[in-house]
Order: sequence, then C-alpha cells, then structure tokens
Amino acid sequence: MSALDDLIAFQRQTEALSSVAERLGWDQETVMPRGATEQRAEEMGAMEEVLHERRTDPRIGEWLDAAEPVTPSDQRAIDLIARDYARTNRIPARLASELARLTSLAQGIWAEARAKDAPADFLPTLDQVLMLKREEAAALADGGDLYDALLEDYEPGMTGARLASLFDQMRPRLVALRDDVLGAERQPQALAGHFPQETQMRLARSCASAFGYDWSRGRMDLAVHPFSSGRWQDSRITTRVVETDPFNCLYSTIHEVGHSSYEQGIDPDYAFTPLGRGVSMGVHESQSRIYENQMGRGRAFTGWLFDRMSHAFDGLNIADADAFHATVNRVTPGFIRTEADEVQYNLHVMLRFDLERDLISGRLDTEDLVEAWNSRFLRDFGVAVDRPANGVLQDVHWAVGLFGYFPTYALGNVYAGCLNQAMRQDVPDLDAGLSQGDASQGTEWLRENVQRHGGLLPPAQLIEEAARQPISPEPLLSYLEDKFQGIYGL
Repeated sequence: MSALDDLIAFQRQTEALSSVAERLGWDQETVMPRGATEQRAEEMGAMEEVLHERRTDPRIGEWLDAAEPVTPSDQRAIDLIARDYARTNRIPARLASELARLTSLAQGIWAEARAKDAPADFLPTLDQVLMLKREEAAALADGGDLYDALLEDYEPGMTGARLASLFDQMRPRLVALRDDVLGAERQPQALAGHFPQETQMRLARSCASAFGYDWSRGRMDLAVHPFSSGRWQDSRITTRVVETDPFNCLYSTIHEVGHSSYEQGIDPDYAFTPLGRGVSMGVHESQSRIYENQMGRGRAFTGWLFDRMSHAFDGLNIADADAFHATVNRVTPGFIRTEADEVQYNLHVMLRFDLERDLISGRLDTEDLVEAWNSRFLRDFGVAVDRPANGVLQDVHWAVGLFGYFPTYALGNVYAGCLNQAMRQDVPDLDAGLSQGDASQGTEWLRENVQRHGGLLPPAQLIEEAARQPISPEPLLSYLEDKFQGIYGL
C-alpha cells in the first residue's frame, strides 16, 4: 500500500470511531436515562482520549510527508487531514479528555438549571467550561486571536472581525424592517387552539417526507433542543412539541431535515473520509434555513400545509391559505432564538456572537453574564427578559463548549439568500411542486450544487460557485424586505 492508502485507511477507522462518539451524544439528548449522566461523561471522555491519540499519531505526519495525490479529491483530503493533525497536536490529550468529560456533565447540569430557572446552578460549571475553552483557544491560536482559533472549527477561513463587519452591514436594515413590520396596520392573526402531540408528529413526518428525508437512513425523536446527528447511512433528526404551537414542531423538523439531508446527500464515495461531511457549519445552516424558510415558509408550501393542518386538526382559526401564510410568517417580539421569525432571527445570533467573543477574550466574566444578556436583549429587542430559561439558559451551546458556533447560524442565512436567488433562476417552476407538498426540484438542485460535494471545496468557494456570485448579505436582505413588506402591506 502507498502512503496515501495507509493514511486514508487509518482515517476511515478514526471517522468510524468519531461516528460512534457522535451517536453517544445523540443517545444522551434523546433516550439516555437521566441517572446515567456521570457514566456517560466518563464514556465520552474515554472516547475522546482514544480519538485524540489517533488524531495525533506520529504516523499521520509521516504519511502526509510521503503521500502523493492522484486526484484533486486526494489533495483536498490530504489538506484536511493535515489541517486537523496540526490543530489536534496543539491540544494536550489531558485537555481534550477533560473537555469531553466536563461538557458531557455540563449538558445535564444546564438542562436541570434551565428547568428550574436557576442560572446560579449552572454558571460555576459554565465558568469551568470557559476556562478550558480559553486554554484550548490559546493552544490553537499560537499568539493570534483566541476567538478566531475557535471559529476555525466551525467556519474555516472566517474571522470574528469579518463577521462583525458583515453583521454591522445587516443590522440597520433588519432593525428598520422589524420596526416597520411591528408598526404596520395590517397584522396577521395568531394560530390558536390545542394541537395534540401525536397529530403533530404525524404531520412532522409528512413534512420531512415532502422534503425528501430518507427514512431508510434516518429516524426522528424528541429532544429539548432540536438537532440532527450522524452522516452517511445513519443521519438522525429530532424535534420538539408544544401543544399550543404546532409550527414549533413542524418547522424544527423541516430545519433538521435540511441538516440531515445534507449529510445524506454527500457523494457516498466520500464516506469515512474527511470529504464525507458538511464542509462548515455555515454551509450546513444554509441547507437547514433554505429548507425551512425560503421553501418551507413560502406561499406555495404553506398552502399545502394549510390543507393538511386543517384536515388533521378538524379546522383552524385561520380563514384561508393566504391568511395562513401570513400567520406562519408572523413577526412578534419573543425571547427564543429557535422560535424567532426570519426578520429577527439574525438579531438573536448577533447578541450571542458579541457576548461569546467577550467571554473568550475575558472582557466578560460568567458572574456578569446574566446581567449582560438581559441588558443587551432589552436594548436590541425592547423587551425585558422575564426568566432565565427565556434568556441566558435557553441554548445548550455554551454548556457543551461550542464557542464560535453561534455566528454560523446568521452566516448560513446569508449563504441561503445567495443560494435561493440562484435556485429560483434555475428552477422557475419550483413553487408548482411545493404547492403539492413536493420539494424535490429544490432539494435536487441543492444536492447537485451543494450537498454532494461534502468537504471537497472550501466553504466560501462552494457557495460562490453554487450561487454564481460573491457572498453578500444583499440577496437575503432583499428577499426579507420583499416578503415581509408584501405580507404586512408596507
């Protein structure tokens, strides 16, 4: 075997073990007994030790030096392995294991604190996580910016400064649109009623099928915080149910189907290689958001959904499909990011981005986080946070150490805006299928232009080639303005 063959064979085993570790995380979020938290933390720590040892194996360096690529995909795989090898070797095995153990514990502590509205029960643990993440960032940054070092794990090639500049471009138009919408004379009616869990889950499965979710390679479960997990032949989704708000369940499902379909759509030849996963979280989010919003919340699909929901729940308090479309896209002040409308969603992300940059830099201490969050939320949204579960405790990301992850949600929206513009040009009759509950023309376009490539291309190059334009917030902002000005009669 050549050095390249040895390298790829070794990587396959590492990727397989990584998938097992990821499935342990899925299990913890869905079906693990509550009393198993400490055991799972030890298991996750042990798995991370094994993975860290493999990822820093000196033979990888030798194989990389000797490997001779035959194809461009070979070269890209070598580049990705070399990048990960260099980064992993900067992190001590002790730190990697302790982070895995602590974040597994922190997840359970966060969930209990959230349920009790008791941030004081969680903040000491968050402080420990933060100290470890700062240590990790310092090891990776090699004297550079700490936040950029963490961001590299989620959006390679991106920096905090570039994101801040992008968000500064977006914020004024988003705030102006929100203010116009909330002040409009025409206001959509809210959906009201009781919507049983069993019926919501049946509808959620129908929505997932409408967007092409491959049930032979996936499954759907309930979780406190919806997520997707896995890749290749095993890519799972979760959703949640609020019996007074079926949109929460249905659109969380469509969102996670976007994530999972990305993994299911990657060229199977890339399985168990560095190319066999989504290339970045921003690109990942572009898929979930374009499924959920540009297709799922458009007039064509909501017309189909109105018929399905009216039948399933023996009628709705909404008069017709046009009014239902406005209801689905209703803009209201709210605390929860995952439930936020398209106009305000990115403003939620920007808040978290600024706070976590300050946490990593040391400009903000965990003991001051609740006050910092509440003050910023009041300033940005004009509403006082009523309880911690609706404020600083609402997201699990910091508990599990995902510093640098939040901004990719807004970046994914920017990417989705660019992709939607190109997709609509290439598939002019997309809405005809969506009106029948068939998103296949859109999902096939995304699979061909984005998903099948996996990690073959760097994130920015992938989006720019698919969208046939430089990355810009303009398509997203124009789409939002056109859509919501129409709904609200502005």
